[in-house]
Amino acid sequence: MTVPVSVVCSDERSEGGAEAPLDLDRWVRLAEQVLIAEEAAGELTLTFIDEADMAELNEEHMGKSGSTDVLSFPLDEPDDASPLPGMPTLLGDIVISPAVAARQFAEHAGTFDDEIALLVVHGVLHILGHDHAQPDEAALMRSLELEHLSAHHWHGPPPAGFRQTHDT
Repeated sequence: MTVPVSVVCSDERSEGGAEAPLDLDRWVRLAEQVLIAEEAAGELTLTFIDEADMAELNEEHMGKSGSTDVLSFPLDEPDDASPLPGMPTLLGDIVISPAVAARQFAEHAGTFDDEIALLVVHGVLHILGHDHAQPDEAALMRSLELEHLSAHHWHGPPPAGFRQTHDT
């Protein structure tokens, strides 16, 4: 059975994507595949933004100064019924800073492409209620990330050098 999902994606970077052009359709497909695999139904937005805009969102919503790579803003609870019959569940919004991804991929996921893929999957999992604040939650989330990346991004095992966590 196909689960109804919709992902709307946009590139809102005013910098013109200096770090790399983005194949928005590809990232929509990845987000959709993760939602379907997780048996989630509803609408999701995926937006790529400038680093300065990400820093503003990080300060406003997380209380942290400076930029970050990905932020997720869940809306309706995945198990909530749609507010009106025929209206889809609004899962939430994911924002990603490609500039931050470009700066960190070499010490993290290994390639810019794998970094963006990891951030998309990470964001979707947050929208669906997963977290990594506690060690057991982090282990589950990392396992799911690897499972989805292997199935929907690499179509096989992770490449040598891929890492899910940052050096601290």
